[in-house]
Amino acid sequence: MKLDSKSMVILVLAVALVALGAYTLGLKQSTTSDGESQVSHAPNSNLPAAHPPLAETNQTNKKFSHFRVGNRNVKGIAADDDIVWVGTSGGVIRYELKTDNYELFDVASGALLSNGVFHVSKIDKQLFVGTYGGGLSVYTPDQKNWRNYNIPQGLADQFVYDVQKTKNGDLWIATWSGANRVNQGKLDDASAWQTFNLENTQGGLPNDWVYAVDEDSKGGLWFATEKGVAHYANGQWNNWQHSHGLGAAYDIVKDDIRFKSDPSKASSHHARQREEQGLSNAKGAYNPNYVVSLEVDAEDMVWAATWGGGLARFDGKTWKNFTVKQGLPSNHVFMVKLDQQKQLWAGTSHGLVKVNGQGKSFSVMTRKDGLFSDNVFSLANANDGSMWVGSFGGVARLKDAM
Repeated sequence: MKLDSKSMVILVLAVALVALGAYTLGLKQSTTSDGESQVSHAPNSNLPAAHPPLAETNQTNKKFSHFRVGNRNVKGIAADDDIVWVGTSGGVIRYELKTDNYELFDVASGALLSNGVFHVSKIDKQLFVGTYGGGLSVYTPDQKNWRNYNIPQGLADQFVYDVQKTKNGDLWIATWSGANRVNQGKLDDASAWQTFNLENTQGGLPNDWVYAVDEDSKGGLWFATEKGVAHYANGQWNNWQHSHGLGAAYDIVKDDIRFKSDPSKASSHHARQREEQGLSNAKGAYNPNYVVSLEVDAEDMVWAATWGGGLARFDGKTWKNFTVKQGLPSNHVFMVKLDQQKQLWAGTSHGLVKVNGQGKSFSVMTRKDGLFSDNVFSLANANDGSMWVGSFGGVARLKDAM
């Protein structure tokens, strides 16, 4: 049953968070692409209590800096004026670009109900934080006030993966038990909450595990799920799976599978899912229906990040898939994101990708170019022109991205 697999995940997360202990932010030696050694900067002000003293260094003309968060993933980053928010497995860090001050918000501080953070975004002067098992946390900076929303308030599930505000003022929330629509963003009005799931959409939403939601220029909503991509507009649902062209075929990518994390080996839920989706003959970390991120670009092209099937693009009629053979560093794509200049980026298991000209070419950045790690999960552009890239173990602050 799905409930059993989710309970197992919650148990594993609880053990992991206990083992995490104090959050650590560290100083890391980094090297530029030309081999010049540089020390990243991390100040002492407002660091977590268990953190050792750090040396101050001058960042002038530095190409990049690294900030270490331990053996954890950085799944969410948001930039707002001179503030950067970094979501980790140990809570949310608020970093001031001008002063280099830090502040940690977590369970111990009374801000969050879970330290595991998957999503961070700024909407209407408020910070929205989606957590693993702690629901949705909302911070109002002017009031320095945190509010938490969970199942009793109307949230479909306590695992929250994405939050988007649509042009009509509604909030959409992606969870492990479907998607919520909050009419006009009235989070404190119980009557404003509505849940869409596999059952009440009669399969229009093909899977309850929803990882991302985005809006196109016509007001249609697109959803990334563990069984493909769904679209909702004017009360009608449509969806697409690998059988419709989503994700590259196994025979095309099998020789290029470098990422070894296979969800079907980690849980009975994912093993059963791959069997049900007709992918039992595929070996290793491959399920093109497993879409973990989604973005709609300025031309209404839908970009889907698949698990082993590469980066998929949908023009409303046909799917086109981009893989290692077209220039991607990996067929496992963890993140797709448009920056403020409407440039599309993709985070993979082996580097950050700048998507040029609707996929005509790809520019790849790896550790040798300044990334903290080649596993890229999140990205944000700060007010000072720097790019912040979240990876396994830390964050890279890049002064001159591609």
